[in-house]
Amino acid sequence: MTAPLINDSFLRACLRQPTPHTPVWLMRQAGRYLPEYRATREKAGNSFMGLATNVQYATEVTLQPLDRFPLDAAILFSDILTVPDAMGLGLSFGAGEGPRFAHPVRDEAAVGALRVPDMQRLRYVFDAVASIRRALLTRDAQGREAGRVPLIGFAGSPWTLACYMVEGGSSSDYRLVKTMLYARPDLMHRILQVNADAVSVYLNTQIESGAQAVMIFDSWGGVLADGAFQRFSLDYTRRVVAGLKREKEGRRIPVIVFTKGGGLWLEAIAGCGADVVGVDWTVDLAQARARVGQRVALQGNLDPMVLFAPPEVVAREAQAVLDRFGPPQRGDGGWEGHVFNLGHGINQHTPPEHVSALVEAVHAHSRVLRQQRASES
Repeated sequence: MTAPLINDSFLRACLRQPTPHTPVWLMRQAGRYLPEYRATREKAGNSFMGLATNVQYATEVTLQPLDRFPLDAAILFSDILTVPDAMGLGLSFGAGEGPRFAHPVRDEAAVGALRVPDMQRLRYVFDAVASIRRALLTRDAQGREAGRVPLIGFAGSPWTLACYMVEGGSSSDYRLVKTMLYARPDLMHRILQVNADAVSVYLNTQIESGAQAVMIFDSWGGVLADGAFQRFSLDYTRRVVAGLKREKEGRRIPVIVFTKGGGLWLEAIAGCGADVVGVDWTVDLAQARARVGQRVALQGNLDPMVLFAPPEVVAREAQAVLDRFGPPQRGDGGWEGHVFNLGHGINQHTPPEHVSALVEAVHAHSRVLRQQRASES
């Protein structure tokens, strides 16, 4: 798995190195908005876990968006809840429903029983990572070159996993998990410690299996109060990052941290040890760039709903995001890197042709910005 990458712009941007264009990938880029994904899921019995636990299918759906769009990175097709499922909580996805756990963690006995799971229970994830990486290293049937883009692995943050584990599924008010946080912080800290250690091992095993970058999704960090966010989310994300393997195959493994609703704490998140901080669409990229300086690269941050506008509007809004960040430039601490992405996951009803317009606009306009900067200097 050491073949050179033809397009390493994503990795370079993550590490604040110069790139010929701003790289772009999309959260949930392998998913229900693609008809080919829906066809593969049907083969898997319309079961999400049937899809995610089948190495062939997981590889197939991970590569599908790359076959359609000139994206600059692949991301493993999986789910953030595989880790608590491996702890024995009984994950399921009902038809038309979100994830549910058969055994939520709500009392002292359940919390005391939590352990970092045996990673063999997650072998299907690591086998999928290895399979996808091999596929990316092989010239495909359409003649695409080997080593076309890097592969991103991922996990949920300790706090986000705890939300699902205590609530038993999705929540509109986080009443149960916040009640535990305030009434029994000792139990919450115990859950978060186990989760952090489990996520570190999980991501390291993905790296060993072939992932070339990893992302931590702190999807629900933004529901916390100031102060609680630092103690119950960021501290444990920092613990995960500190435990990660940061180099393999002679290259640094970039780490991305994304806290939805975390714009208030941008400087603190930038200090957690990650290479890249993802921001949602509520954050002004020019201000974010000024706030983090050359400590980290930034990822984001188009509103996913923009993709329902006509393609020419999609292109214009993408250009506006790039203009707000501005052309990368070198400073005392390195280049100011930018990875283009949405401010959250792509909506399942998104027209695929609008994604084409987005990717084309990002690549084209970011090259124009670089040319302008070069001519000015």
